Amino acid sequence: MTPQEALEAELTELEELLLVPDVRKSSRLAELLADEFIEFGSSGRVYTKDDLVAVLQAESPVVQVTSDFRVTTLAPDVALLTYRIRRLSQPPVDTRRSSIWRRSGGRWQIVFHQATVTPTT
Repeated sequence: MTPQEALEAELTELEELLLVPDVRKSSRLAELLADEFIEFGSSGRVYTKDDLVAVLQAESPVVQVTSDFRVTTLAPDVALLTYRIRRLSQPPVDTRRSSIWRRSGGRWQIVFHQATVTPTT
């Protein structure tokens, strides 16, 4: 496995971990989010780390399917991860996602996330 493939596998695993209902309701969520985390949600709303933790603690689980993960290295310990999610609701909702991850102290944390609704195909 190349270093790029290893990075993509690691960040994909961490990003998908953020979608697991048990993780979204645990202290692990706060560990994965940097203190300065910010999200531009698919609703257009802006979330800080504290905002997102509170919202996810209260949400009802929903099935989501991920695909098309790609990693671009932005700096030695900073990477952009892009992918798609299909939320299996009625009607289904498709979004394109982008996250910026930073490695600090030997661990990766997400510092930025954006979700943009796309037409359902």
